[in-house]
This record gives sequence, structure tokens and C-alpha cells, in this order.
Amino acid sequence: MGAVKTKRMPRAVREQQMLDAAVRTFGSRGYMAASMDEIAELAGVSKPLVYLYLNSKEDLFTACIRREARALTEAVRAGARPGLPADRQLWSGLAAFFTHTARHPDGWAVLHLQARTHGEVFAAEVAAMRAEIVAFVTQLILAAAREAHRDPDLREAEVSGLAEALVGAAESLADWANATPGVTARQAATTLMNFAWAGLGNLMAGRHWTPPADSGDADVPEPQSEVTAPVR
Repeated sequence: MGAVKTKRMPRAVREQQMLDAAVRTFGSRGYMAASMDEIAELAGVSKPLVYLYLNSKEDLFTACIRREARALTEAVRAGARPGLPADRQLWSGLAAFFTHTARHPDGWAVLHLQARTHGEVFAAEVAAMRAEIVAFVTQLILAAAREAHRDPDLREAEVSGLAEALVGAAESLADWANATPGVTARQAATTLMNFAWAGLGNLMAGRHWTPPADSGDADVPEPQSEVTAPVR
């Protein structure tokens, strides 16, 4: 089969077309099953041109991971608008996350499923993206706690753990939402807010849950029972 006839266009535009085709193919078929022939055909270019621009299947996949990771982190940062009340900042950031993953299911599959299971180099790219999001969420929670004016004495190490848990829950919920017909980004974000915010809201107000005194931690205070209302 001869080379595909294509209209001349700037290299950056053509490269984005290739990445679009590659993300769609990697996301739907998986890294191992995807072929450069299939990607080239979907992009409307010749396979030699794909190799000329992006060198190899491994380099192409890495470029896809980096592009999708950058797009996701930018969406989350843009969504969590400063100046809003703490719960609304978290809500808007989560809504942006779930909206992006719903609109780009192949990109999310590349990041959350494919990249993590096909080699340390690919997994490291995703780990860097995830670390950036966790750091952002950590600072968001710390800032929200300071704005609460309740001096809840939250340590950054503790908040980092909370951010890890929240990001992990969001990742799992995004998989569930994308695989469940009829679940919207708003519903997914609301579900996570109702799951997480009662706990975070209590922490920011200085109400910590602690294990019972008979758990072996003699110096731990008794658990608190007051709970904030869920987000609706």
C-alpha cells in the first residue's frame, strides 16, 4: 500500500493529529495490541512519517502520556478556583477532574491503565503527574484549613496522606463513572464530596476522629462525634 496522500500543514498540527490517533488507539486497544500501521492510518499519514516525527512506538506512547497528563493537571488547576469557600474549591476541582476524564476516556485509559502496566519508564511519567496533583490538593486542603480560622492543627504530612487518599478515590471513581452508563461528571463529583467532605470539614473545624482509647494508644483523646452536613 502506498503512502497516504495528505495536505501539507504545519508540523505541530500534524504531530497533534498523530497523538490524537495514538491516544485513541492505545486507549481502546492497549499498548501491546496497538500497531503503528493502525495509528498512521487513523491519523491519515504514512507510517514512515509517524516514525520521522515521533521516532518509535515507545517514544510515541511517552509523548501521549505527557500530553494527556499535562491536559489533566491543567484542567484540575483551572477548575479549583481560588477565592471560593473551601468546599466549593474542592468541588470545582473534582468536577473539573471528572469532566475531563469523562470527555477524554481514551486519554484517561492511557494514564490510569496502560502507562502503569507497561514498564517503569511509562509508570514514572504517570507517577510524576500524580505527585503534582497530590501536592496541589495538599496545598488546597492546607489553605482551606487556614481560611477556616479554627486552627485545627493539621500537619502537612497528615494532609499529604489525606490528599493521597482523595486522589486515589477520585481515580477509582473515574474508572467506575466511565464504565457505568448514565453517570455524569457532576454525579461522580457529588458522590466523592459526600464521601470525603464530612471528614475534611470536621478536620478543618478542629474535630478529629481518633481510635478508641483501648486500641493501644494511651495518649490518644476520645473520638469526636459531631459531623457536618453532606454536600448536595
